[in-house]
Formats: sequence, structure tokens, C-alpha cells
Amino acid sequence: MQPSAPAFIGAAGGKARRFQISPNFPVDRSKPSARRLTAGHSVYHAGAQGLAWRLNSGVIRLDNARSSGEISFASLAVPGDILGCETMLFGCYTFSATALTQCELSPWPDGTGAMAGESLLASLAQAQKRAAEVVALRGGQAVDRVLGLIRLFTDNAGQVVLPTRQDIADITDLRFETISRIIKTLERAKVLLPIKVEGVHATRSYQVALNASAGT
Repeated sequence: MQPSAPAFIGAAGGKARRFQISPNFPVDRSKPSARRLTAGHSVYHAGAQGLAWRLNSGVIRLDNARSSGEISFASLAVPGDILGCETMLFGCYTFSATALTQCELSPWPDGTGAMAGESLLASLAQAQKRAAEVVALRGGQAVDRVLGLIRLFTDNAGQVVLPTRQDIADITDLRFETISRIIKTLERAKVLLPIKVEGVHATRSYQVALNASAGT
């Protein structure tokens, strides 16, 4: 008698869902190669059919599509996350996904069934942590929300490529004007030091010095 497959509870956009994880993930060798997207490009749209993807680099925004046609921020994905695995259960994407920075994705699963299961479980654990981080970004003092987003986006070299000011406003639940003011304040305080990154707008790439004064 085979043991039952493990289950997990996924939460996004305020809704909890229960899924069953198959111990034997099918591996489709005909899947396309890695995708490279620039900021602002769509990864996929809610309701569309498609593949699951592993995010290798960059940051992706996930949005809910309301019946009215309006789009509302749901969550974020960072390197190591698996996106779109719900297509294996429901046949279509639950959220719309858009690249906030330059991104590279590879088709998932990309190994044996057992490896795919372990990969998904690791990604789910990371996603739970991310959900808590996203909630924290939408409460508290405005400057603390922006600094929290900067910490989340900063790489190991202490550099960050920020999303557009409007994306930051949507993620942190703040006004566009508030984001612009805080970014300027952080630049003056030398918390954000502008740097040049090829292919990135000059107002979005920085060296980060979080130990500098960030008072508003």
C-alpha cells in the first residue's frame, strides 16, 4: 500500500488553498528553454494555460485580476521560487505575473519526480516566509515599508534594482508621491547611492548603505 501524497496549504491574495503533491511529477522533455525578460514584460496572464517556471534571477510581481477588470497586487516572487505550478492542478494560471526587474526563468520541473517534489516543498517554505514579508511591507511607518522592500530586493553585493515608483507604491500600499519623496530622502542620506547598470534606467539602480542615516 502506497503512502498518501503529502499536502500543503498555499495562501496568496488572502485566500488559502489546499493542494495534493504527487510523488511522481511528470517531466516533459519537450519544454522550451530558459526565458529572459526585461522589466515590465508579462510572464503570463491569469486564466491562460501554460507551464510552471522556476525564477532564477530577478523579481516578479503577482497580481489578482478582479471581475471588474481591475488588477490588484497579490505577492512577489524572488530567485528560487516556482511560479505557475497551479497549472498542473487547475490547467491554468491563478495570477498574472510581470517582471519587475530583468528576470531569467527556466521550465519546471527540470529533474526527476522526487527532485521536483523536494524542489516544490523548498519553494513553498520560502513562499510562506515571503508572504509574511509582503504583509510587513504593507503596514507601519512609510519609510520602514520602503526600507523593507529595499532589503528584500538587495543582492549579496549590496546592490539593488528597484521596480518603478508605481510598483513600489502598489506593493507597500503607499501613494506614488510618498514613494518619490522617500526615495529622494534616502538618496540625500546616502542610503541609496545611484550606480550604472547596463539595461537599467538610471533612477532605479543603487548601491545600498543601510547603515547610513535614513531619517525623514
